[in-house]
Amino acid sequence: MDDGTIGPLQLLVVAFDDPKFDGSMLDELTTASESGAVRIVDLLGVLKHTDGTVTAIEGTELTEDEAITYGAWIGALIGFGVDDEQGAAMGALVGGMAAADEYEYGLDADAIATIADDIPAGGAAMLLVLEHRWAIGLRDAIARSGGILVTQDFLNPEALVALGALVTLEE
Repeated sequence: MDDGTIGPLQLLVVAFDDPKFDGSMLDELTTASESGAVRIVDLLGVLKHTDGTVTAIEGTELTEDEAITYGAWIGALIGFGVDDEQGAAMGALVGGMAAADEYEYGLDADAIATIADDIPAGGAAMLLVLEHRWAIGLRDAIARSGGILVTQDFLNPEALVALGALVTLEE
C-alpha cells in the first residue's frame, strides 16, 4: 500500500472437480501483481486428496501492518452496517485485532477442515481476495463526478447463457 489507499476488493471462490494444477494460475497472478494491476490480499488453496487427506496453502502480499489496516477497514464497514458510527468503531477494532492474529498464524486446522468438508475427494477450492490497484483512479474519478457504483460482476459465458435463458422464459 504505497500511499495508504485501498483499492476495490474482489472475492473469488473457485471450485475444481478434477484439478489440473500446472502453475499457470500462479503465473498469471504473479504477472498481474508484478505489473501493479492487482495485489493478493489473501489466498487460500485447499486440495482434498482421493484418500480424504487435505493439503492447504495460504498466502498474502500484505505486510502485517497492511493486514491490520485492511482488517480494520473491512471491520469498520461491516460494523457501520450493523450500528452506524458506533458499530464502525467496534468493527474497526475487532477487524484489526482479527487481522493481527490471522496474519501470523493464518487459518487454523479446524477452519480449513470446515472448508474441506464441502470439497469432494480429489477436488480442490481456491478462495482469493484481490485488491484492484488499477481501479483506484477510476473509482475516485467516479466519486468526484458524483457517481455511485450500483453493481459489479464478471461477465462470463455461463452468466450470459443463463441471462439468455431468463429472457427466453419471460417472453
